[in-house]
Amino acid sequence: MKRTSEQVTRLLVAIFLVGIVAFPVVAWARTTLIHASMAETGGWSPDVIRGNLGQPLHLRFTSDDVMHGFAVGQMDMQAVDIEPGKVSEVTLSFDKPGIYTFYCTRWCGMNHWRMRGTIEISDASEAPTQGSNLEIPLFVSLGLNLDAPHPAEAWPASKPSAQRGMELIQGADIDTYSSTYQSTSPAGMFEKLSTSGWSESQRWDAVAAIWQTNTSTEGLAEGRRLFAQNCAACHGENGDGNGVFAGQLEAAGMASGQGMAGSQDMRMTRPADLTRPDLLGASPALLQGKLLRGGMGTGMPMWGSIFTDEQLWNLVAYLYSFHYEP
Repeated sequence: MKRTSEQVTRLLVAIFLVGIVAFPVVAWARTTLIHASMAETGGWSPDVIRGNLGQPLHLRFTSDDVMHGFAVGQMDMQAVDIEPGKVSEVTLSFDKPGIYTFYCTRWCGMNHWRMRGTIEISDASEAPTQGSNLEIPLFVSLGLNLDAPHPAEAWPASKPSAQRGMELIQGADIDTYSSTYQSTSPAGMFEKLSTSGWSESQRWDAVAAIWQTNTSTEGLAEGRRLFAQNCAACHGENGDGNGVFAGQLEAAGMASGQGMAGSQDMRMTRPADLTRPDLLGASPALLQGKLLRGGMGTGMPMWGSIFTDEQLWNLVAYLYSFHYEP
């Protein structure tokens, strides 16, 4: 009997030791090496990653061509640099199930924005849901047509000053609420102030002041950073539509549209010049909608799964800074 107990004990110890040795091997095998390459040659591989709620997700990356970066949209994390011939690692934790979008943070080519994938975090008691931004977008509730022209009926002769406008609107019966600001284009706001008794330049200063009251120094700084990282390569650092990829986008659109019925209406186009007066004909809600949904065939990517709601509004506010003097 004693001999049998010793044999059982030795067997259990042996199994335990084998388990200790084998466990790291099994755990390491489950951390797939994710390859990054330019979108033209495949993008992320694999581009769908699955994990379980409550379990850290350990990821390993390498680049097959140029420098890339990894980050998860709407998540406060430091971007991970992915270098050719090297392996980068990151461990992520998720506090709720859902489908999260990951993307490349380094401008790696004209189709850089197509380098996106998804992380599916499952909970045994729930089915995954798309993203964390489940509220109805403002442009939908307002019934805005994002693809319709939005020309400005009026625009300032020179850059309006928010500082001068602040002196005008203080104590005046002016609606500066965010709901009005978000749903009204600057040109529309200019028209609303037609009964104020102010000159046209003063009315534009007041429009700039209303914009200023609906943003902040920190918000504009974040908007500037987001624009530089994600938009400037196409729209240009100054928003004039002359980014480094602008010409390539236009040429690619013209080439892909040859001989295709209706191609002139749905093709990649030269990025919009955000310094033109037409921007003043677009309300913040309309611009936010374009960022959320993308350009539908124009080459403008969809940012709704990448930026948080606050980041979207900060980016919209920054776009108006091409027309206002803060």
